[in-house]
This record gives sequence, structure tokens and C-alpha cells, in this order.
Amino acid sequence: MSPAAGERPARARDLGLLADAGTPGPLGAITDVPGVAVGHRTLREPPNVHTGVTALVPAGIGPVPGGRRPAGLFAGNGYGKLIGATQVAELGEIESPVVLTSTLSAFRAADAVVGWMLDRSDCADVLSFNPFVGECNDGHLSDIRRRPVHQEHVRDALAAARGGPVEEGCVGAGTGTCALGFKAGVGTASRLARVDGEQVTLGVLVQANFGGTLRVGGVPVRPEAEPPPDDGSCMIVVATDAPLDARQLTRLARRAVFGLARVGASYGHGSGDYALAFTVRESPRPVPDRHLDPLFVAALEAVEESVLNALGAAVTTTGRLGRVARAVPHARLRAAVGGS
Repeated sequence: MSPAAGERPARARDLGLLADAGTPGPLGAITDVPGVAVGHRTLREPPNVHTGVTALVPAGIGPVPGGRRPAGLFAGNGYGKLIGATQVAELGEIESPVVLTSTLSAFRAADAVVGWMLDRSDCADVLSFNPFVGECNDGHLSDIRRRPVHQEHVRDALAAARGGPVEEGCVGAGTGTCALGFKAGVGTASRLARVDGEQVTLGVLVQANFGGTLRVGGVPVRPEAEPPPDDGSCMIVVATDAPLDARQLTRLARRAVFGLARVGASYGHGSGDYALAFTVRESPRPVPDRHLDPLFVAALEAVEESVLNALGAAVTTTGRLGRVARAVPHARLRAAVGGS
């Protein structure tokens, strides 16, 4: 189900859920980080198909000189199909766009990213490439065994990647996902922070599909109807322009996964909870570790806000077998923090 005509998704700040949070960037999105672009390709054939692709493309990325970016990776729970993870962990860098999709389509998506690379004129001599593809299982609402995501859909998401505002909720890789008992999807947020005397930007994008009990400001918000299964995954992408090395980015990715606890994540057996953190700076001279605390706080806050934005933008969706994932009412979110 698409948003009704005239319906406006509400973000966490619009709902008054983050009164004590830090300062966001101009867009409150991962695209506040210079050079980071986001594109979606949504596939919706009600009632059986609710899925898609989301692509994050840092400027200049690719397996060419100057095209790699320092990166760190953390798995809170490794129940997932994260393609390209071992090379990122080993080398501490990414050379690929970050593509998010449905579990059984992840392998086809990785092949599509390789094809995207092979077609680039500046990659004519490249003989090895590490595509980075994450996934969440949207099989509760979507016919996941059909594997509806094809090469052209991945290329569409890559071609659609732009800076500027990022569409949230039931779009792209979040079209069929559920979290914390409610319909969820894609969400994003950003923070400005001062690190070692310099103002930097940190942005987060989540593909939210995990279990637990939603907490808003520490107050539980439970579904009034039968919720989706209490398992799933969450893919978190953290981008920054702070000068960090791979080890420090791994520390930042760890805090991003910790940030899911702020909204009530259960980190269950079947949940693949991953965070990738990268910097857009090329070959940065890293700041001293003692100056990282503002970025750690920024990551915790931005993950929390991203999940709340995904929930606030999502709409009630009827999927395969007549299953219904209900959006959390905005009034209940406001009430949790004493609003009306």
C-alpha cells in the first residue's frame, strides 16, 4: 500500500520525539555528508511483492586509484548474508557502492554491482572487485522466493542516486520490512559534531527489520494488533567526513549497532545486525582517539532517529497471504513523550 494522497510522512523531530537530541545537518539525512548520494528502486505488486533496492554511492567510489574509502564493519549478530564483508574487515576500505535489498536477492544484486563496475570505462583493466551488498528478510510481506529483484533494478537504484532529501519508509530496500512490531522501512538522520576542533558531519541510513519492543524516550509502545514475527535484521550505514582510520571507523560502527538498543532492539538469534562505517576523506590523518566521543554520541543518536524516521514514514501494508503490517500511529509516538 502506498501513502494516501496528501499524506505526509512524519519525522521524529516533527513529532517532538527528540527534544534533547544533538544538532542535525541541513537535511537530517546521510546525504548531509559531502559526496554521499542515495537512490531507491521500489518493486510493488500487491499483494505478493513488496521489496526493492537502496543504493548508497560515495562520490568517486570504485576499484581505481583514489576510489577506495577507509571503512570499518561491526556485526552485532551475524545472522545475515553480508556480501563483501571479509575484505572490508581485512583491508579496512570499501571500493563499491553500498547496496541493500532482500535476502534471497542479495546474490543477484552483488552480480549486478559487478556488472556496473565492468561497464565503467575507468575500470577496463580491473580484474578483481569487492561488491558490498547487505540484506534484510522481507519474506513476511513479500514473496521472497520469487526473487523479484533483477539486475536492471539494481542499476536503476544506482542511476537514481542523488544528494538532497532521502525518501523514507516503504521505499527501496525498506518496502517490505517490519521492525519492533510495526511496519518499518528505510530511515535516515544526521548530526553535526566538533572533533578535535573541527566541525564534521555524521550521517546514518538504516534498513530496519528487527525485533524487540519499540521504546520512545524509554517508554514502551506495543502493537495493538498481532505484530509481525519478532525477528529479522537491521543494516546500518554510517558515513562521515571526519578524518578517521579503519580501526576508528570499526569503533564507530560498533556504537551504531549499540544505538539500536535505544529503540528497544532485542538482538535476537535470527537477527543480522550489521553496521558499516566509512569516511569520505581520502587517506585521512586520523584524529586522536580521545577526541572520538562526540562522534560516538552522534552515531547513537542518529541511529535512534533513523529508526524512528523509518517507523514514522511507513504506512500500513497488506502483503502475501493476507498478512498485514500496521504502521505505528503518530499519536501513540507523541503520547510516549507526553505530547498530544
